[in-house]
Amino acid sequence: MRADLEPIVDWIKPGSRILDLGCGDGMLLAHLRDAHGVRGYGMDIDPQNVASCIAAGVNVIQGDIDEGLHDFETASFDHVLMTQALQALQRPDEAIAEILRVGRTGIVTFPNFGHWRVRMALLRGRMPVTPALPSRWFDTPNIHLCTVSDFEALCAQRRWKILDRRLLNHAHRSGPANRIAPNLFSELAMYLLQAPATAGAAD
Repeated sequence: MRADLEPIVDWIKPGSRILDLGCGDGMLLAHLRDAHGVRGYGMDIDPQNVASCIAAGVNVIQGDIDEGLHDFETASFDHVLMTQALQALQRPDEAIAEILRVGRTGIVTFPNFGHWRVRMALLRGRMPVTPALPSRWFDTPNIHLCTVSDFEALCAQRRWKILDRRLLNHAHRSGPANRIAPNLFSELAMYLLQAPATAGAAD
């Protein structure tokens, strides 16, 4: 399993019902199924990823996150995951709102555009290419990059409750620098969220 996915496992209770948006090849769902007995579905727009999920025995739906989650009932999953896809969506705010409608909790991860490597590249007048943002400006899928501060301001505005967060460096670890200045030293941000109406229900 990818190193950036490992911290998510701590937030998932055994036997949970999961929806993994932008699930890729289904690696995370397969691990959670085999090691923690979770049940659920993946969703991905890429036919090759869908085929990989099927080959791994992962339940998968081909679909576009930007088109919404209208086929899913409110609170039909314990956790809805979206890893490293937020910045590639047309309306990330609407996607998170849908995640928190469909799931009792939402888990969202994204690269932090406030990291010092990004800032240094911009100071040099260049678009950043970093371990967390490896694509060049002309071939990147990213259209709505944000910083840790931007994301937490959005959560406060929408009254989404941050139950937990993991702010990691390029080695996918959290150190003193991440705690002292998270917006400057964190390359990857991971959040466990809950809608205000259900806050406390998952405790």
